Amino acid sequence: GKKKRKKEKKKTGVMYIGALGARVICDNIPGLVNKQRQLCQRHPDIMQAIGEGTKEWIRECQHQFRHHRWNCSTLDRDHTVFGRVLLRSSREAAFVYAISSAGVVYALTRACSQGELKLCNCDPLRRGRANDGKGDFDWGGCSDNVNYGIKFAKTFIDAKERPIRDGRALMNLHNNRCGRTAVKRFMNMECKCHGVSGSCTLRTCWMALSDFRKTGDYLRRKYNGAVEVIMNQDGTGFTVANKAFRKATKNDLVYFENSPDYCLQDKAAGSLGTAGRVCNKTSRGTDGCEVMCCGRGYDTTRVMQITKCECKFKWCCAVECKDCEEAVDIHTCKAPKRAEWLDKT
Repeated sequence: GKKKRKKEKKKTGVMYIGALGARVICDNIPGLVNKQRQLCQRHPDIMQAIGEGTKEWIRECQHQFRHHRWNCSTLDRDHTVFGRVLLRSSREAAFVYAISSAGVVYALTRACSQGELKLCNCDPLRRGRANDGKGDFDWGGCSDNVNYGIKFAKTFIDAKERPIRDGRALMNLHNNRCGRTAVKRFMNMECKCHGVSGSCTLRTCWMALSDFRKTGDYLRRKYNGAVEVIMNQDGTGFTVANKAFRKATKNDLVYFENSPDYCLQDKAAGSLGTAGRVCNKTSRGTDGCEVMCCGRGYDTTRVMQITKCECKFKWCCAVECKDCEEAVDIHTCKAPKRAEWLDKT
């Protein structure tokens, strides 16, 4: 009896430390509202998955805007990733809320399928037989439980906006939803054949997440076609700002304010400016020196780069290359003149 009591005491001690650890972690995440903090304390395993999802969506955002004046770099420096990242209600803010919401859904769904979350496992609805025109198949394996990811992401992320009933909160809730549903749009059916010598007379199928890049590409297209809106008179929703345009659907990103030019540093707008950014001297696009540097000009530095050259295919099956050194010119945007910067601030 004494040994058993000692074991139980040890067990509760571990649980207590776990709960205390979760409390310390959750109290130190900046930008959480009370409901988010409570969810964090109850589900520390989920918060770990959300943390991984945050890294993923910031990487995706930076990939999508790598050739633009605004390139999501402010997000790396803003540790309140669950807070209001961009203060201006621009189309960039709309994209950030959508992609961050999608990132949380994606990370939770993946963690769920990998058995990393206590309260979640494979999609329980994907069971039994079905037919897809190619024949009968069994639902089996482990279908990614995207509905669980969507449900928890909605509870957690939307908690930030729920107590506030202003236009920006409504805008954020709308764009959050666009991001969540985007992940579900790219679920794939994957199958394994069980017939004689690999024939598909019998198949086991399951639904799986696609690569997150597909969601990023889709939301980037939605960013390009984002709809400028104004609040309804009763303050319950939006109407399109320009009556000549079609009204926003539930899958459109929406925004209230025009974007700044992002040429100069402006913390309130989420802009670091483009001073020091690498630009492409020969491009006429957004990555070209003229556009990227906002007409301020650029500096050119010659650097030595090592590249693979004189590559030969060797039988079988390797490619052997030499390391060659070559001089390349790197072009970077000039900083604004002090007077220009002071005018902005």
